Amino acid sequence: MIATPLLLLMLLAIVQFALWSHATHLAQAAAAEGLAVTRAQNGTAAAGATSARQLLDQLAAGPLDNATVAADRGPTSASVRVTGTAAAVVPFLTLPVHAEATGPVERVVPDLEGR
Repeated sequence: MIATPLLLLMLLAIVQFALWSHATHLAQAAAAEGLAVTRAQNGTAAAGATSARQLLDQLAAGPLDNATVAADRGPTSASVRVTGTAAAVVPFLTLPVHAEATGPVERVVPDLEGR
């Protein structure tokens, strides 16, 4: 009588962890996609955030809830952050999802040796 609810709870916890893991991978993929657009030579932070949001809208409608995207681009580096929560299977359990991608900004460097 006690074993059945515990087994069910354990099964739900396994499914919850798998859903959280999937949501984390989707957030990382969206951050990487946004970074590729943000760090491009003529890219902008707004374009990177839009690209990441579009990918999330296509792929993460189920496993990732309340997703937010923030992109920054400085003179030498760019970063994109995706945050949200994994969809809840276990009642009253909300697991945060956070992914960040950072890289150098692409730029043309003049050839100083005259080649």
